[in-house]
Amino acid sequence: MKKLTVVKKITATAVLAGLLAGSLTGCGTNAKASAAQSDKKEITYAKGVGPYTELFEEAIIPILEKKGYTFKVSELDLNQADAAITAGDVDVSVEQHSAFLKAYNEQSGGNLVALSKIPTVPASVFSEKHASVDEIGEGQVIAIPQDAGNQARAFVMLQDLGWITLKEGTDFATASAEDVEENKYNLEFYELQTTYIATSLSDFDFGVITGSIVYNAGIDPSTALFNENLSEDFWLQVVVNADNADAQWAKDIVDAYQSEEFLTWIGENNGPKYNELWSIPSYN
Repeated sequence: MKKLTVVKKITATAVLAGLLAGSLTGCGTNAKASAAQSDKKEITYAKGVGPYTELFEEAIIPILEKKGYTFKVSELDLNQADAAITAGDVDVSVEQHSAFLKAYNEQSGGNLVALSKIPTVPASVFSEKHASVDEIGEGQVIAIPQDAGNQARAFVMLQDLGWITLKEGTDFATASAEDVEENKYNLEFYELQTTYIATSLSDFDFGVITGSIVYNAGIDPSTALFNENLSEDFWLQVVVNADNADAQWAKDIVDAYQSEEFLTWIGENNGPKYNELWSIPSYN
């Protein structure tokens, strides 16, 4: 017999991201022609709060500067960044995975593309009430991210843990409560912004926290009770407007991430600087 999945939502600023994204989209319906020029040497990147832009600034920009590139920064959250890339006001973002990008394109009519996987901090399950995921029990409360892309990550992780079963054929990039076939422990799922999961973890039995929030909140990643198995949908990506996918500057950004220079740098710094935070993709 199928068990009911209970989902409750907690929204702090439910419409703010949408309003901001809408206002930015309205600033320019078409991508600016200059953004599509393959030989441009000034790149504008979206800067988020977290380790991904930090990695870009510390290790990727120096590589590209050797090729004559200069950089401008625009500080934006993810929805704002995607709207700005769509409008042609920003060239590139390194703050999102394919599932988030897919959700944005579907919901906002965007035309963004992912060019290459980059080092990623896995989402993880944390708890202040339980010492192990083996302590899962009937009717416990699980905090999951509110945004569609990271919520999908959470439901895939819960299936990997054996706590739920998703319907056959579920697209892992868009998995949601509606895709739950079996809720083995009659768990309740609370949707809220990931930043709030980190600060209110004690209110829940377990919480799924994305890697950037783990970093920003100063959470020791070694205290995670379970780390996600990164699939193609959840590796972070170099993201640009589709019109710029073949631009030389976009190819050079990808080449920088896949370069021996960068891979040596991240290998040397992952432990002492980042406490083994990063999962590093294979480019072979």
